[in-house]
Amino acid sequence: MEKLTRMENLNAVADPLATVGEALRLGVVICSVGRPDCVRALIPSLAGQTRPADKVLFVVTCPEDLDFDPAPMFPPATSVEVLIAPKGLPSQRNFGLDALAGHVDTVVFFDDDFVPSRTALAGIEAAFGQMPDVSGLTGRVIADGINGAGFTMPEATAKVADWDAAHAGPVVAPRVLGADLVGLYGCNMAFRMSAVGDTRFDDSLPLYAWLEDIDFAARVPGRMVKTDAFSGVHCGVKFGRESAGRRLGYSQVVNPWYLWRKGSVPAALAAKLVFRNVAANHAKSFFPEPWVDRLARASGNRLAVLEILKGSATPGRIINL
Repeated sequence: MEKLTRMENLNAVADPLATVGEALRLGVVICSVGRPDCVRALIPSLAGQTRPADKVLFVVTCPEDLDFDPAPMFPPATSVEVLIAPKGLPSQRNFGLDALAGHVDTVVFFDDDFVPSRTALAGIEAAFGQMPDVSGLTGRVIADGINGAGFTMPEATAKVADWDAAHAGPVVAPRVLGADLVGLYGCNMAFRMSAVGDTRFDDSLPLYAWLEDIDFAARVPGRMVKTDAFSGVHCGVKFGRESAGRRLGYSQVVNPWYLWRKGSVPAALAAKLVFRNVAANHAKSFFPEPWVDRLARASGNRLAVLEILKGSATPGRIINL
């Protein structure tokens, strides 16, 4: 183990079995903080892909984030590295991009609690081969625990196994489920490295970095689509997230405002995101879900509004909350 510090509708194609160009070199980036057991549980699904990754990078913030060597768990054809990066999802993802630049044609980002189907990487390769004008993809989330209590890794693995059993065989003609998207869903997204170029995630969005995925995809040139080419289950694990409670509530208001002013998120989308979260946090504060600190999020919402009005709001403020 090496540690480094540093579809317009495209569903119908002339030949559904045809691909454009040669086979792609495919790299996968998994960023994680404080969840080694989660990563360990994810690896069998990633290592058991019908189309193995060429490179897999685990980007963590200290050796304790990944207290085992993942390399022996992968097939020999897959190069596995562990990178030590500054804490924060944008910084960690940027380390992954920098390490992959020049070595792969496609980068895939999976959250450390996203369990992909067995044919996910094969489907990503097929989709990019058949959609030459598409720069970024997000897949079908079979089940998402982020807005509920979440799923355990065994529960997610079982759901994916059932899905794979019902959808045997490779995806030879990927369908577009949503075209010309503003951003992609960060738990499962893939990009052509040629389109990414020098574009990097915004380090001004610290820690868990609310909306960093939408901002990044919006700045990568080319079309962004949702496709059934790859699938998986997002566990929505609650522990290990350093932007919970008041911090998240603050980010739910300030980050859309910041990205609107930056120009990567349209005003209508930014307003929708802010209103939806502020309304939910305050309305549900009376009868909150056991897994959500609605009072703390609502407090963060109000502080964000106050600081926007005062002209002192900044995404980095959550570091001190």
